[in-house]
Amino acid sequence: MADQTDVADAVEAAQRAQPAWDALGFDRRVTVLERFAALLDGEAGVELAHLISAEAGKPRWEAATEVASVKGKVALSIEAYRERTSSLEVSLIASLSHRPLGVMGVLGPFNFPAHLPNGQIVPALLAGNAVVYKPSELTPAVAIAHVALLAEAGLPAGVLNLVVGDRGAGEALVAASIDGLAFTGSVGTGRALHRALAGRPEVLLALEMGGNNPLVVADYDDLAAAVNVMVRSAFTTAGQRCTCARRIYVPRGPEGDVLLEAFVAQTDQLRVGAPSDAPEPFLGPVISVAAADRVRSFVADMEAAGAQLLTRSDDSLAGTAFVRPTILSTEGVAVPDDEVFGPVVTVDRFDDLDTAFASAADTAYGLAAGLIGTRREDFDRFLHTVKAGVVNWNAPTTGASGRLPFGGVGASGNHRPAGWTTADFCAYPTATVAHDSVTESASPLP
Repeated sequence: MADQTDVADAVEAAQRAQPAWDALGFDRRVTVLERFAALLDGEAGVELAHLISAEAGKPRWEAATEVASVKGKVALSIEAYRERTSSLEVSLIASLSHRPLGVMGVLGPFNFPAHLPNGQIVPALLAGNAVVYKPSELTPAVAIAHVALLAEAGLPAGVLNLVVGDRGAGEALVAASIDGLAFTGSVGTGRALHRALAGRPEVLLALEMGGNNPLVVADYDDLAAAVNVMVRSAFTTAGQRCTCARRIYVPRGPEGDVLLEAFVAQTDQLRVGAPSDAPEPFLGPVISVAAADRVRSFVADMEAAGAQLLTRSDDSLAGTAFVRPTILSTEGVAVPDDEVFGPVVTVDRFDDLDTAFASAADTAYGLAAGLIGTRREDFDRFLHTVKAGVVNWNAPTTGASGRLPFGGVGASGNHRPAGWTTADFCAYPTATVAHDSVTESASPLP
């Protein structure tokens, strides 16, 4: 566990190493990071996937997709950096360039212990920054392997510094002399970071937090496909994605009854188990027994308030980190505007689409939202009703393109989305007016 002295040493090492890394030039930094991506094609990628499964509990098929995302992020980040931070000459004397912030802190989450921090580390390094990285204390082994691969690829000593620790290590990093901080995690921690950096405008803060995301079903022309989108929205990664649908709105009437019945039936068939199980499960455990108990407590509280449990329960899972995917009918029941980070979704029924859209938009969060429907005009209206950074039509709320920004507004973020636009908070623009001689800019004084 890193203490304050360790964190201070890491920041000092980053400050020493950063100027030379910046001076190396963009093309040579690209070479190092492309070597890192190439390493993931071999045994190192397989080993990283196994480690993600072992430590975070992800099924092996899902851990393999995370490693593929880590590799793919390198090429995407190179392309994005060239687009977002390119040099520009607007006239013979006026030009634009970009400079690295200096030393960036990265605070990583447990749900994507390699992919999400990698999506901030790689763009920061490409821009010429040095990085101090504190992963979640729940997934340190993945972080150690991740950083070791970057070192093996040729990253100079001091350019990327790993500090493994708990909240105290994170607080020490925030208090240190850093130039930028990128965070992915809960809204409570994000707000604490915002408060901790009050009065320090020189530190650029990028927050990617959670969501209480709605999925509205207007209508559908393929029952099985609609159910597939609902399942993937609600239960992918055991519900531990910040973009998972937490609230689903289904139309009242026979069409909605058929859809809800099929959704419950499909959910009850989802396999829950350890990553090593054969056949492979769809859901692994959540990150810890404590996290599972919080999910079970939420379900119990909602049932006590009048919600109806639609899916089957499994009392044998009590006391474990496994939670069966759960659907709660909450018609007439007040549901807290909170993010429940696990495989639980509430379902409400509606009589008209305007009411459903208004309910979907009624949240302090603003990360993701989705609509299932057959009419483009309905989606256009939905897009302008909800306030979210990711709004999908006939696709899971968990779906996102690496060539687009990723982040939210409201309680979900501070208007600095990651994804394609991560380059925007890893460098700052420098506007220059330049003359070969001072006489060229001289002009008569009034």
